[in-house]
Amino acid sequence: MAGAVKLIGSYTSLFCTRVEWALKLKGVQYEYVEDDVFNKSPLLLKHNPVHKKVPVLVHDDRPIAESLVILQYIDETWSDNNLLPQDSYQRAMAHFWAKFTEEKCLMEAFTAAWKEGEEKEKAMKSAQESLGFLEKLIQGKKFFSGEDKIGYLDLAMGWIPLCLDIMEEVGGMKLVDAEKFPSLLEWAQNFTEIPLIKERLPPRDALFNYFHKIVGLKRSIKH
Repeated sequence: MAGAVKLIGSYTSLFCTRVEWALKLKGVQYEYVEDDVFNKSPLLLKHNPVHKKVPVLVHDDRPIAESLVILQYIDETWSDNNLLPQDSYQRAMAHFWAKFTEEKCLMEAFTAAWKEGEEKEKAMKSAQESLGFLEKLIQGKKFFSGEDKIGYLDLAMGWIPLCLDIMEEVGGMKLVDAEKFPSLLEWAQNFTEIPLIKERLPPRDALFNYFHKIVGLKRSIKH
Protein backbone atom coordinates (compact mmCIF):
# COMPACT_ATOMS: atom_id res chain seq x y z
CA MET A 1 0.00 0.00 0.00
CA ALA A 2 1.38 3.41 -0.96
CA GLY A 3 2.17 6.12 1.57
CA ALA A 4 5.20 6.99 3.66
CA VAL A 5 5.63 4.98 6.87
CA LYS A 6 7.25 6.43 9.97
CA LEU A 7 7.69 4.78 13.37
CA ILE A 8 8.18 6.97 16.42
CA GLY A 9 9.70 4.76 19.06
CA SER A 10 12.36 4.06 21.65
CA TYR A 11 14.96 1.32 21.39
CA THR A 12 14.38 0.38 25.04
CA SER A 13 10.62 -0.08 24.55
CA LEU A 14 9.47 -3.67 24.13
CA PHE A 15 6.24 -2.31 22.60
CA CYS A 16 8.21 -0.56 19.85
CA THR A 17 10.35 -3.61 19.21
CA ARG A 18 7.29 -5.77 18.45
CA VAL A 19 6.12 -3.18 15.90
CA GLU A 20 9.53 -3.18 14.20
CA TRP A 21 9.45 -6.98 14.06
CA ALA A 22 6.04 -6.82 12.35
CA LEU A 23 7.17 -4.23 9.81
CA LYS A 24 10.24 -6.28 8.95
CA LEU A 25 8.21 -9.50 8.64
CA LYS A 26 5.95 -7.71 6.18
CA GLY A 27 8.86 -6.22 4.26
CA VAL A 28 7.62 -2.66 4.85
CA GLN A 29 10.11 0.16 4.32
CA TYR A 30 9.85 2.72 7.11
CA GLU A 31 11.59 5.68 8.68
CA TYR A 32 12.49 5.22 12.35
CA VAL A 33 12.45 8.24 14.68
CA GLU A 34 13.95 7.71 18.12
CA ASP A 35 12.15 9.44 21.00
CA ASP A 36 13.20 9.91 24.61
CA VAL A 37 10.60 8.29 26.88
CA PHE A 38 11.72 10.54 29.75
CA ASN A 39 11.70 13.74 27.67
CA LYS A 40 8.93 13.42 25.10
CA SER A 41 9.29 15.27 21.82
CA PRO A 42 6.79 17.67 20.23
CA LEU A 43 6.49 15.15 17.36
CA LEU A 44 5.31 12.41 19.73
CA LEU A 45 2.91 14.72 21.55
CA LYS A 46 1.50 15.87 18.22
CA HIS A 47 0.82 12.35 16.96
CA ASN A 48 -0.25 10.77 20.26
CA PRO A 49 -1.80 13.52 22.40
CA VAL A 50 -4.04 11.01 24.23
CA HIS A 51 -1.50 8.63 25.81
CA LYS A 52 1.70 10.55 24.98
CA LYS A 53 3.57 7.24 24.59
CA VAL A 54 5.58 5.36 22.00
CA PRO A 55 5.16 3.59 19.68
CA VAL A 56 3.27 5.62 17.12
CA LEU A 57 3.04 4.45 13.52
CA VAL A 58 2.45 7.25 11.05
CA HIS A 59 1.21 5.97 7.69
CA ASP A 60 0.43 8.47 4.97
CA ASP A 61 0.38 11.21 7.65
CA ARG A 62 -2.19 9.29 9.72
CA PRO A 63 -1.03 8.26 13.23
CA ILE A 64 -1.90 4.96 14.92
CA ALA A 65 -1.05 4.38 18.59
CA GLU A 66 -0.90 1.34 20.91
CA SER A 67 1.37 -1.50 19.79
CA LEU A 68 -1.24 -4.28 19.54
CA VAL A 69 -3.53 -1.99 17.54
CA ILE A 70 -0.58 -1.15 15.31
CA LEU A 71 0.19 -4.86 14.75
CA GLN A 72 -3.37 -5.46 13.59
CA TYR A 73 -3.24 -2.41 11.33
CA ILE A 74 0.02 -3.59 9.77
CA ASP A 75 -1.41 -7.06 9.17
CA GLU A 76 -4.57 -5.70 7.53
CA THR A 77 -2.75 -3.07 5.45
CA TRP A 78 0.06 -5.19 4.02
CA SER A 79 -1.08 -8.62 2.83
CA ASP A 80 2.25 -10.49 2.66
CA ASN A 81 3.07 -12.88 5.52
CA ASN A 82 -0.16 -12.92 7.52
CA LEU A 83 0.38 -12.34 11.23
CA LEU A 84 -3.15 -13.06 12.47
CA PRO A 85 -4.96 -16.35 11.77
CA GLN A 86 -7.48 -16.35 8.92
CA ASP A 87 -10.01 -18.31 10.99
CA SER A 88 -12.22 -15.90 12.94
CA TYR A 89 -12.21 -17.96 16.15
CA GLN A 90 -8.44 -18.40 16.12
CA ARG A 91 -8.06 -14.68 15.41
CA ALA A 92 -10.28 -13.83 18.38
CA MET A 93 -8.21 -16.16 20.60
CA ALA A 94 -4.99 -14.50 19.43
CA HIS A 95 -6.39 -11.10 20.48
CA PHE A 96 -7.54 -12.56 23.82
CA TRP A 97 -4.14 -14.01 24.72
CA ALA A 98 -2.28 -10.93 23.52
CA LYS A 99 -4.38 -8.78 25.84
CA PHE A 100 -3.92 -11.32 28.64
CA THR A 101 -0.13 -11.37 28.37
CA GLU A 102 0.03 -7.58 28.37
CA GLU A 103 -2.52 -6.80 31.10
CA LYS A 104 -1.80 -9.76 33.38
CA CYS A 105 1.60 -11.41 32.79
CA LEU A 106 3.65 -8.34 31.88
CA MET A 107 2.09 -5.96 34.39
CA GLU A 108 2.24 -8.52 37.22
CA ALA A 109 5.92 -9.29 36.47
CA PHE A 110 6.74 -5.57 36.47
CA THR A 111 4.77 -5.02 39.68
CA ALA A 112 6.69 -7.87 41.32
CA ALA A 113 9.96 -6.24 40.24
CA TRP A 114 9.36 -3.01 42.15
CA LYS A 115 7.25 -4.18 45.08
CA GLU A 116 8.86 -5.24 48.36
CA GLY A 117 8.12 -7.60 51.23
CA GLU A 118 4.74 -9.34 51.35
CA GLU A 119 3.43 -7.29 48.42
CA LYS A 120 6.32 -8.59 46.31
CA GLU A 121 5.61 -12.21 47.23
CA LYS A 122 1.94 -11.76 46.36
CA ALA A 123 2.77 -10.14 43.01
CA MET A 124 5.29 -12.91 42.18
CA LYS A 125 2.73 -15.61 42.88
CA SER A 126 0.14 -13.85 40.74
CA ALA A 127 2.63 -13.43 37.86
CA GLN A 128 3.63 -17.10 38.00
CA GLU A 129 0.00 -18.21 37.93
CA SER A 130 -0.65 -16.07 34.86
CA LEU A 131 2.53 -17.26 33.13
CA GLY A 132 1.36 -20.80 33.84
CA PHE A 133 -1.48 -20.28 31.36
CA LEU A 134 1.07 -19.40 28.68
CA GLU A 135 3.07 -22.53 29.51
CA LYS A 136 -0.05 -24.63 28.86
CA LEU A 137 -0.86 -22.67 25.71
CA ILE A 138 2.54 -23.27 24.09
CA GLN A 139 2.88 -26.96 25.02
CA GLY A 140 3.27 -29.12 21.93
CA LYS A 141 3.88 -26.12 19.65
CA LYS A 142 7.02 -24.51 18.28
CA PHE A 143 5.40 -21.08 18.11
CA PHE A 144 2.23 -19.54 19.55
CA SER A 145 0.94 -19.19 15.99
CA GLY A 146 0.59 -22.98 15.95
CA GLU A 147 2.65 -23.09 12.77
CA ASP A 148 6.33 -23.34 11.86
CA LYS A 149 6.51 -19.55 11.53
CA ILE A 150 5.89 -16.77 14.02
CA GLY A 151 2.72 -14.71 14.01
CA TYR A 152 0.87 -11.96 15.86
CA LEU A 153 0.76 -13.78 19.18
CA ASP A 154 4.48 -14.58 19.10
CA LEU A 155 5.22 -10.88 18.59
CA ALA A 156 2.88 -10.01 21.47
CA MET A 157 4.71 -12.52 23.69
CA GLY A 158 8.11 -11.24 22.55
CA TRP A 159 8.61 -9.27 25.77
CA ILE A 160 9.28 -12.58 27.58
CA PRO A 161 12.66 -13.36 25.96
CA LEU A 162 13.30 -9.64 25.58
CA CYS A 163 13.12 -8.49 29.17
CA LEU A 164 11.61 -10.97 31.65
CA ASP A 165 15.05 -12.07 32.88
CA ILE A 166 16.02 -8.40 33.20
CA MET A 167 12.94 -7.70 35.35
CA GLU A 168 13.91 -10.74 37.44
CA GLU A 169 17.45 -9.43 37.90
CA VAL A 170 16.42 -5.84 38.66
CA GLY A 171 13.71 -7.05 41.04
CA GLY A 172 15.91 -9.66 42.77
CA MET A 173 13.44 -12.47 42.04
CA LYS A 174 12.89 -15.58 39.93
CA LEU A 175 9.58 -16.09 38.14
CA VAL A 176 10.34 -18.66 35.44
CA ASP A 177 12.56 -21.72 35.54
CA ALA A 178 13.14 -24.77 33.34
CA GLU A 179 11.37 -27.12 35.75
CA LYS A 180 8.01 -25.33 35.82
CA PHE A 181 8.12 -23.56 32.44
CA PRO A 182 10.05 -25.83 30.02
CA SER A 183 7.83 -25.21 26.99
CA LEU A 184 7.75 -21.44 27.45
CA LEU A 185 11.54 -21.27 27.73
CA GLU A 186 11.96 -23.51 24.68
CA TRP A 187 9.65 -21.20 22.72
CA ALA A 188 11.67 -18.17 23.87
CA GLN A 189 14.85 -19.79 22.57
CA ASN A 190 13.25 -20.72 19.24
CA PHE A 191 11.86 -17.19 18.89
CA THR A 192 15.14 -15.36 19.52
CA GLU A 193 17.05 -17.67 17.16
CA ILE A 194 15.08 -16.33 14.18
CA PRO A 195 17.52 -14.01 12.32
CA LEU A 196 14.96 -11.23 11.79
CA ILE A 197 14.13 -11.23 15.52
CA LYS A 198 17.76 -11.46 16.60
CA GLU A 199 18.72 -8.50 14.41
CA ARG A 200 16.34 -6.21 16.33
CA LEU A 201 17.03 -7.21 19.92
CA PRO A 202 17.87 -4.09 21.95
CA PRO A 203 21.23 -4.07 23.79
CA ARG A 204 20.78 -5.87 27.10
CA ASP A 205 22.70 -3.25 29.08
CA ALA A 206 20.41 -0.50 27.74
CA LEU A 207 17.31 -2.49 28.73
CA PHE A 208 18.77 -3.21 32.16
CA ASN A 209 19.51 0.48 32.76
CA TYR A 210 16.00 1.43 31.59
CA PHE A 211 14.23 -1.04 33.88
CA HIS A 212 16.55 -0.20 36.77
CA LYS A 213 15.58 3.45 36.36
CA ILE A 214 11.81 2.93 36.14
CA VAL A 215 11.81 0.42 39.03
CA GLY A 216 13.72 2.98 41.10
CA LEU A 217 11.20 5.67 40.16
CA LYS A 218 8.26 3.47 41.16
CA ARG A 219 9.85 2.69 44.53
CA SER A 220 10.67 6.35 45.19
CA ILE A 221 7.07 7.35 44.45
CA LYS A 222 5.83 4.70 46.87
CA HIS A 223 8.07 5.98 49.64
